[in-house]
Amino acid sequence: MKLIIGNKAYSSWSLRGWLACKQSGLPFEEVVVPLYDADWDRRREGAEFAPSSGKVPILWDGEAVVWDSLAIIDYLADKVGRDRFWPADDAARAMARSMAAEMHSSFTALRRKHAMNVRQVFPARRPDDDVVAELARIMELWAQARARFGGDGDFLFGQFGAADIMFAPVVTRIFTYQLPIARFAAPYLDAVVQHPWMQDWIASSQEEDWVIQQYEQPVG
Repeated sequence: MKLIIGNKAYSSWSLRGWLACKQSGLPFEEVVVPLYDADWDRRREGAEFAPSSGKVPILWDGEAVVWDSLAIIDYLADKVGRDRFWPADDAARAMARSMAAEMHSSFTALRRKHAMNVRQVFPARRPDDDVVAELARIMELWAQARARFGGDGDFLFGQFGAADIMFAPVVTRIFTYQLPIARFAAPYLDAVVQHPWMQDWIASSQEEDWVIQQYEQPVG
């Protein structure tokens, strides 16, 4: 398999696709391409990017091609077994899938106003009201998952899985912008960012030479 991703410092969807590949346990080739550089328009018109219209991540598995992070999770779960990604319990799995889907389609204010940058920690500022509302919803989801299904594990449903993969870029944003969180969530954030795969991703981002200036400024 070959996974094409964007800059590790900035590409939240790439992080999700990459974590999904790591979670699968299957070997894969990682190809990092710089987003929005001088060759970006030409590169995204190439055959490897055609199925996704130039978006990353995109996963090639022989003749099969999958784009969109949640689709990559589902594709890999089909290959290795859903229990590697999703809780075995029906009720827990239903909640995990719903949370992953809500993360996939929602929280647009947080995404727009607090772009991912794992190399920075900006001074804390009160976020806009729409971001505060979205953070409250995220805290509500995390609290429900931890209370109902977290058990003795460190992650939303005990063991690291698809729901944690989908929310991982939110965790990095909270650290980058020092966003307000509920007290109960602090151990979960620490568990995610200290996960060995996250540490590998963050370390690799530090080695990148590419800088996208618009993502190197604090909010406001």
